[in-house]
Amino acid sequence: MWFDSWSDVLRVLLVGSASYVTLVLVLRASGKRTLSQLNAFDFIVTVALGSTLATILLSSDVAWAEGLAALGLLAALQYLVAWISSHWPGARSFVTAKPVALVRDGELQHEELRRNRLTASEVRQAVRSTGSGDLSDVAAVVLETNGTMSVIPTSKCGSGSALEGVLNWRDGREG
Repeated sequence: MWFDSWSDVLRVLLVGSASYVTLVLVLRASGKRTLSQLNAFDFIVTVALGSTLATILLSSDVAWAEGLAALGLLAALQYLVAWISSHWPGARSFVTAKPVALVRDGELQHEELRRNRLTASEVRQAVRSTGSGDLSDVAAVVLETNGTMSVIPTSKCGSGSALEGVLNWRDGREG
């Protein structure tokens, strides 16, 4: 339980080092988006890469070449999905949720809070974290595709062009 053999330890050190270098090379080749966590799909790929690396390190049943193939496959699939979603808008909506306005012109959008399983308290916390103490000073709070909330003060909203594509931004439709 505490120690099996030096050969197992040596295997972890050798295969682990090779796997680590391989993962770094795969990530560099696949681009910055692979670990960006822009949306749920990107997050899943990040978790899968970590899980695959752990399996390569700790399971003697998985050869380094198999691990390399698995890491490469995950990176290639993530690249393919990212490419398809950037070229076909219909595919993008399948992979990525649209951002949604939780606050419009200082007013909480209770239906959107329910739909996204959030509370008014969580939105107020996001507003407070920006240093604002009054919802009426907030033009919008947007639940982004990666699950974070962006708070846009009224003083910085301008034309609202950055809110294009945000659901429920103006008149309950896509902005």
